[in-house]
Amino acid sequence: MAKHQFQTEIGQLLKLMTHSLYSNKEIFIRELVSNSSDAIDKFNYLSLTDEAFKEEEWSGKVFIKLDTEDNSLTIGDNGIGMNEQDLMDHLGTIAKSGTKAFMENLTGDAAKDSNLIGQFGVGFYSVFMVADQVDVVSKKAGEEQAYKFSTDGTGEYEVTPVTKESHGTVIYIKLKEDEKEFLEKDRIQTVVKKYSNHIAYPIMLTYTEEVTEGEGDEKTTKMETKTEQINAATALWTLPKSELKKEDYVEFYQTIAHDSEEPLTYLHNKVEGASEFTTLFYIPKKAPMDMYRPDYTPGVKLYVKRVFITDDDKELLPSYLRFVKGIIDSEDLPLNVSRELLQENKILANIKQTSTKKILQAIKKLKDEDAATFISQYNRMMKEGVYTDHVNKELLLDIVKYKSSTQEGLVTFSDYVSRADSEKKEIYYIVGEDEKVLRNSPLLEAYNKANIEVLIMDDNEVDSIVTPMIGTYKEWALKDITSIDAPDSKTEEEKEEVAKEFKALTDKIKEVLGGEVKDVKTSTRLTSSPSCVLKDPNDPMAGMAQIFAQMGEEMPEAPLILEINPEHEMVKKLDALEDDALFNDVAWILLDSARLAEGIDVKDKGAFATRIANLTTKAL
Repeated sequence: MAKHQFQTEIGQLLKLMTHSLYSNKEIFIRELVSNSSDAIDKFNYLSLTDEAFKEEEWSGKVFIKLDTEDNSLTIGDNGIGMNEQDLMDHLGTIAKSGTKAFMENLTGDAAKDSNLIGQFGVGFYSVFMVADQVDVVSKKAGEEQAYKFSTDGTGEYEVTPVTKESHGTVIYIKLKEDEKEFLEKDRIQTVVKKYSNHIAYPIMLTYTEEVTEGEGDEKTTKMETKTEQINAATALWTLPKSELKKEDYVEFYQTIAHDSEEPLTYLHNKVEGASEFTTLFYIPKKAPMDMYRPDYTPGVKLYVKRVFITDDDKELLPSYLRFVKGIIDSEDLPLNVSRELLQENKILANIKQTSTKKILQAIKKLKDEDAATFISQYNRMMKEGVYTDHVNKELLLDIVKYKSSTQEGLVTFSDYVSRADSEKKEIYYIVGEDEKVLRNSPLLEAYNKANIEVLIMDDNEVDSIVTPMIGTYKEWALKDITSIDAPDSKTEEEKEEVAKEFKALTDKIKEVLGGEVKDVKTSTRLTSSPSCVLKDPNDPMAGMAQIFAQMGEEMPEAPLILEINPEHEMVKKLDALEDDALFNDVAWILLDSARLAEGIDVKDKGAFATRIANLTTKAL
């Protein structure tokens, strides 16, 4: 009998289950029943599409058996089953890196942490909150040999060949002494009703209870074994909306999403016409923990005429909606549709397009607190959609939100347009990594003075790529204030006059700074700062950020334009300065301080510090 060591992360997970997470122990039933339902789904598909698995008498069911004498609980199914390798792969290790992410996301709050269990696909291990010993006996459909996986959850497990008549899995749970509540019929019924009522297969509970027969002196009692169905066993999405209450939708969501919270919103639609299908979609209040991982788990299951087809197809919805949980059930797809055909199927393409539009419309209708919750969790996903989904771009542009230089909270493009100059039809924005730096940017001074709103886009990694390709919003041009002229009251003639007056100074500064700047100009955009730096919109590198990002490379820095404020005391004094060494120091400080104000690193920090020391010494 070979012993195996659990994967390191699973060892940590088991320790956590046995010693830390006690707030919501009942979820182990939800997780194991959900696993059973998935296993039955998979065999059901085979039984309908593969001649080798067509069984005349088979119908899927989950069973739960309570044994008060043995202090054990058994949960099983007649689904697809597992062979030796499956047991080791699925129970001894975790293929994806979800365990590590799970451990990293733990808060120390047992109630919150226990809710993460199902989200990370580590639900089986929740059984160790209540178990001293677990034996999993399983036989894979189409194979002769059955196997038993045994562990007490302390770091080792065994897999041994055993005998089992039919395919499916049985999980024998030897309960801890203080967990007898899970041997009570009413307790199990309550948990199943709460989490698993709309599992599409019957859940049969077997238990023993004392039965009294006869009367008076003839009265006798005996223990009798009973079996009864304890769930509705209806595919909830197939029921008319008029028959369903909010709590029905919430219970079903909590089962399929492994979540203890209510969803933010849900939408249940039946579409008839050229193609017929039913969809039930949910938006979680909190973003899935693996949303930004390449190996994220899709949240939507595909059914054909109530028969489960797949739950790992990432093409059922656009990738930017990967947080959506739910069901698509088609009446028109063939049952034996292959994964390859799914990618190119016109029926599925129509379902995807229709579903995407309905989900986005539902998101757009969210109000107040729900809308704020959505944006806090998924704003970045909507920006991803703007970049990738040209069909729904306008709808997405009405959903995304940004910070503003004049408003509290977040604003939409529509909000901005309602307040802006309707003749100019321009939306101004500034992009960077740090909100505080952006709000204090010298480039905002002229806009603040003119009371013109500027959108503060501080998600640089996304905004710097997505915003330039938006171009326009409903005929309003998006303008990056780092590469356009700022609003001011001076005429072109007045600007030229100032430029001429300070030409000797700007030429001299440019000579000192050399290739570090593309040009040095006088500015009309500054009110209190002595200088600022700008991108040159005509530079060939200006539009290259998107291309470099797609290649996964950092974009080379293009030389910036330095603008100086001719009305600032520092600039006026510099113009009259005759000390060349001091002039050079001030010229570099004008550039480096302007870079810092825009959140751009100073290239030579040592030289910058020396120049500051030189100037301070002179001043003192």
